[in-house]
Amino acid sequence: MSVIDVFDKSIIDYYMSYSCTGSDAASLIRRCLIRRNLLDSEGKPVIRTDNGPQFISNVFEESCEEIHIYHERIPIRTPNKNAHIESFHRIFEDECIGVYEFDSYKDAYVEVTRFMKGYNTNRLHSSLKYKTPNEFYAQNLGKEIESMVIHL
Repeated sequence: MSVIDVFDKSIIDYYMSYSCTGSDAASLIRRCLIRRNLLDSEGKPVIRTDNGPQFISNVFEESCEEIHIYHERIPIRTPNKNAHIESFHRIFEDECIGVYEFDSYKDAYVEVTRFMKGYNTNRLHSSLKYKTPNEFYAQNLGKEIESMVIHL
């Protein structure tokens, strides 16, 4: 499970395990808000997800209410409404998990971690004027942003 910031196209954080629960998703959102110094902020982003079991769980919904964040779910069978994260998942599959045969969970974890770091620090995006997500974020840090939505 990964969280993308559609403003700078960065993967703020991700979760990798044998399973994924509402508690795992809620913890990931909290970590992302902490990383962006938004946990205690009044101007929190909108969280948009699909309708996976972890996102429709009471635990996840209660956590969103507790941290005062608006959770928006896309309509069923409309992945185009979550295009940013769907596009990232395609890149992730094409350039990482689809290229390797992992011998163990540990090997997969190491390669996924390497990919995620490289995605934010090395991968240029035409929509970011050919900057990496980290460069674009640093360049625009502190500037007023009209709209910011995070997709899972």
